[in-house]
Amino acid sequence: MLQRVQTIFMTIAAIAMILMLFFPIWGKSQDNPEVEQDEYEYAIMNAFELRYELRSDTSDEVKLLGTQNTFLLSVGAIAAALVMFFSITRYKNRMTQVKLNALFSLLTAATLVGSYVYTSKANQLFDPNLVGSYLIGFYLPIVAMLNNFLANRFIRKDEKLVRSADRIR
Repeated sequence: MLQRVQTIFMTIAAIAMILMLFFPIWGKSQDNPEVEQDEYEYAIMNAFELRYELRSDTSDEVKLLGTQNTFLLSVGAIAAALVMFFSITRYKNRMTQVKLNALFSLLTAATLVGSYVYTSKANQLFDPNLVGSYLIGFYLPIVAMLNNFLANRFIRKDEKLVRSADRIR
């Protein structure tokens, strides 16, 4: 029964966690368009690393000032996606699916909290008064959690329908 609507929501949730690996999560730039600068500091974070760079406007030169490993975010995203894909294959046992989806929610929430913690620490890299911005990679776990919620809703609806049909027999 892979053609159920909850399978679509679970697939979207898993794909959202995989896409988190490819999109930037957070960025911060000291570039000020009102002031003429030759160089400016820039920080960008994805699921694998946080890069702190010095960029030049006059040339395309980028000087790497430092990096920090954020591979735990990628581990969390990959683990969550694998749990969701495994949950999709357990369509015959809806209660197992609900439990696996709960595990997915925990992994996704941990990844989201980890993203927030890393960005809070990264915000102190340069000019703490200047606030960085969350990019699309930060919001993808939220999309995944919403789709997981909808999938669980339809799984429970199916379970209720099956139990009521068993009661009639």
